[in-house]
Amino acid sequence: MKELVDLHLHSTFSDGVRTPTELVAMAKGLGLKAIALADHDTVDGIDEAVAAGAAAGVEVLPALEFSVAYSSFKDVHLLGYLLDHRDAQLQLILKEFRDRREARGEAIVGRINEKLATEGRAPISSAEAAALAGGALGRPHIAQVLMGKGYARDMQDAFVRYLLPCDVPKRYFPMEEALAAVQRLGGVAVLAHPTTITNDRDTLNRIIDELCTMGLAGVEAFNNVCNEQESAFLVATAEKKGLIWTGGSDYHGIEEGISMGTGKGSMAIPYSCVEALNRAQKQRA
Repeated sequence: MKELVDLHLHSTFSDGVRTPTELVAMAKGLGLKAIALADHDTVDGIDEAVAAGAAAGVEVLPALEFSVAYSSFKDVHLLGYLLDHRDAQLQLILKEFRDRREARGEAIVGRINEKLATEGRAPISSAEAAALAGGALGRPHIAQVLMGKGYARDMQDAFVRYLLPCDVPKRYFPMEEALAAVQRLGGVAVLAHPTTITNDRDTLNRIIDELCTMGLAGVEAFNNVCNEQESAFLVATAEKKGLIWTGGSDYHGIEEGISMGTGKGSMAIPYSCVEALNRAQKQRA
């Protein structure tokens, strides 16, 4: 039986609803050999995940998902694997982002309360949402409060009715800065769900070529926004350019029909992806 992994998971330390320990327990129950905790712009959950993994016999790769801007493209996501997550400079940079994220969460709650007031409903408290977050206050935590108050039926309803209309823009890392940070920290940079940047293959090819000159090492070929043909294209693109390819469910615990390990049901990421990441790290070192 093939050994499988999931290299893109989120915990309560960013915008997931499971703790790192809970994610490891789920992975153990699913028979996954390895996982990567890749929270958004924070590494605060990694030590807990690694410790839980060691106890459960699940390999945990330290990872980080940077929210990046590149050229005219906003909210591009860059995964940094196997980086030194305890680096003091990284901690300072991420603290600034965490502070900004907290301020964004507070601003979103403020806007939601304005909308609730027009509906004749009592306001919600950012403290309630923050209590659900292991780290930075995220929109899923606010959604959970809205559901608990009976203001939304489910997570999707909370986003459609409140979180999307009341959103506040977030800050992004410059791509050059994010790629340089991953390299400095001895990590391996992988472009997350590339087709969310653009569906035009010529444009995507050009972007990947440009990022390769800046230190990109791989692409996430299997994810929840790619169909089979797009995944095949990304695998072929990676192999042609001498890049590695990876895959993961991007599991937050809030998406309808998305499961750890299998994504929308058919994902099967082999352990060879972990071996490829380890080889890439050694080569870059």
